[in-house]
Amino acid sequence: MPLSLDTYRLLGRSGLRVSPLALGTATFGTEWGWGVERDNARVLFDTYVENGGNFIDTAPTYTNGSSERLVGEFSRGRRESLVLATKYSTLRTPGDPNSGGPHRKNLFASVEASLRQLGTDHIDLLHLHVWDFTTPADEILRGLDDVVRQGKVLYVAMSSAPAWEISRMQTIADLRGWTPLIALQVEYSLINRDAERDLIPMSRAMGLGVTPFSPLGGGILSGKYSRADLTPASAEPGESNRKSFNATLGMVTERTLGIADVVRDIAAEHERTPAQVALAWVLRNPGVAAPIIGARTPDQLRGNLDALQVELTDDQFARLDEVSAIRLGDPHDLLASDHIRMVSHGDMKIETRGR
Repeated sequence: MPLSLDTYRLLGRSGLRVSPLALGTATFGTEWGWGVERDNARVLFDTYVENGGNFIDTAPTYTNGSSERLVGEFSRGRRESLVLATKYSTLRTPGDPNSGGPHRKNLFASVEASLRQLGTDHIDLLHLHVWDFTTPADEILRGLDDVVRQGKVLYVAMSSAPAWEISRMQTIADLRGWTPLIALQVEYSLINRDAERDLIPMSRAMGLGVTPFSPLGGGILSGKYSRADLTPASAEPGESNRKSFNATLGMVTERTLGIADVVRDIAAEHERTPAQVALAWVLRNPGVAAPIIGARTPDQLRGNLDALQVELTDDQFARLDEVSAIRLGDPHDLLASDHIRMVSHGDMKIETRGR
C-alpha cells in the first residue's frame, strides 16, 4: 500500500509520531566543499514540510554548525509541529579534549550549544552520535536522563554503536528507571546490510526504531556510477568531488555496481528511478522506522519522496534480496542451519506468532 509523508509511524517504544522518511540536513551549508547554500536549503526544507514531513535530522558539527543554525531558522513559526533530532559526542572544538566524547561534561555543553544554534528551548530527539569506548554506560545514561528531566531533551537515542553496548544500556535504563532509548541510527542499504546481523534484530527486541542513514549507499544505488568509476578519478567541483570521495573509500566495487544494475532493471519495470526502488526496499524492512534522505536539489528531494509510492512485488524483492545478500556469520549461520534445527527441534512444528 502506498505511503505518504503524513502517514506517521511510532518511533520505537515511544508514542512519538514521525514521518516514514526523515529529512537529513548534512547538506545544509557549503563549509565541507559540497552541499547547498542557504536559499536552496530553505527550498528543500519547505518542500519536505509542505508535503507533510515532520522529522528533521541534524547534528551540531554538520557543516561546522551551519546545519543546525539553518534548521533553527527554517523552523521558526512551526517549531511545535516538527520533530527535531540532533546529536552529541563528535568534536566541536579542535584542541579541546572535552568538547567531544559521550561523557557528561560534553553532553551538557553540546546540548546547550545545540539549543542556541537551533533557537529552541528543547530538543525532541538526542542521539549519542559516535560510540568511543571511553565513558562508562552509567555516566552516559544518567546524563541523558538528567537532560530529559530538565526538559531540555524529550527523547534519547543511539547512533553508530555496537549492538551489545546498546542492549546493555537499554537494560540498565529499564532496571534503574532512567529514560529509555527509543531509536537507533545505522548505515543500511542494499549495498550495506551489515545491520541485519545484530543491530536491527536487537532494535526490534529492545524497542528502538531504526532510522537508516545512507539508504542509497552514498549515491551508488541512484545509478550515477558506472564501471568507469572503479578507478577513482581526481576530484572535481560539486558532485564529482563526492563521487571521487566514495570511490576512494572503496564503496564502488563490482559487487555494489552489480546490485545497482538490478536496482536499475527493477526501476525500469516500474518506470521509476533507481533511487526510488532502493528506498522502497529499505522502507519494506519491518525493523525500519524512517530512512534519512538528503538532497541537493528540490527535484532530487521530490524524487526521493516519491519512493513512498513504490510497491515492490515479492519477485522483485526476492531479486534484490538475492543480489545483495550477506553472510550473517557466527552464530547466526550456524543457528539457521538444517543441522541445528534438527538437533534442537527434530520434526516439531512451532508457531512464532508476532515474532
